[in-house]
Amino acid sequence: MKIARAVRGGCSYPPPVEWASKQERRFAELHLKGNLKAFVLAAGYGTRLWPLTEATPKCLLPIRGKPILEIWLELCAEAGIDEILINVHCHAEQVRSFLGGRTGGPNVIIAQEPELLGSAGTLMANRGWVHSEPFFWVFYADVLTSCDLRPMLKMHLRRNQAATLGVYRVPDPSRCGIVETTAEDMIEKFVEKPSRPASDLAFAGILIGSQALLDAIPPGKSDIGYDVLPRMAGKMVAYRIVDYLVDIGTMENYRNAQVTWPGMKREG
Repeated sequence: MKIARAVRGGCSYPPPVEWASKQERRFAELHLKGNLKAFVLAAGYGTRLWPLTEATPKCLLPIRGKPILEIWLELCAEAGIDEILINVHCHAEQVRSFLGGRTGGPNVIIAQEPELLGSAGTLMANRGWVHSEPFFWVFYADVLTSCDLRPMLKMHLRRNQAATLGVYRVPDPSRCGIVETTAEDMIEKFVEKPSRPASDLAFAGILIGSQALLDAIPPGKSDIGYDVLPRMAGKMVAYRIVDYLVDIGTMENYRNAQVTWPGMKREG
């Protein structure tokens, strides 16, 4: 796989994260010596959004005039993420052109996939990029959210599990990756698109992973929801997202997002 460095994307950095306790600060000092890194998974065809994606990559579809990838870069900058790896396949040159026109913000690396590797396959193919990192973010680029990511990172540092999954309640759990949790939000079971869902808590396409998560990825083309997360039951914690979040991967959801998207403004 050819990996090319793009120009720096995005926004100015926010103030450093304020840790809630001395324990969190000590943990952060030990584990945040390097850059915070994030995978942004953006290589899919977007077939459910055809014909919008016939000539435009799904990650560049606009939400009220702003490409969803632009929103993700802003979220990453707000969360203090320093470096992003974006995988591309369909309409890759458009993504390169978009990133090439940006200044400031997180460094962006583009990972070209001549053949799609699957969401987990992309992580494994680029494992060397995070080999020295105790944890890293993974974002599905077709998720639109106004979520402040910093509290989720704090939870991951406190709980110190193999992965922390962002989850949210959905009206149609049979179409999603569904988690069953304990009272302490440990994930006891994960099932992708269950025929008989046991809960309505769905994986939000946002996670913090570790080297243990990468160790669970099987060889070859593989999917995070089908092939990895079910193996990690008992080693993951759920972070409940109550902010705006929608998967814009269907035409209905994409159109609704144009009306319901609240933007990125934070109170205070």
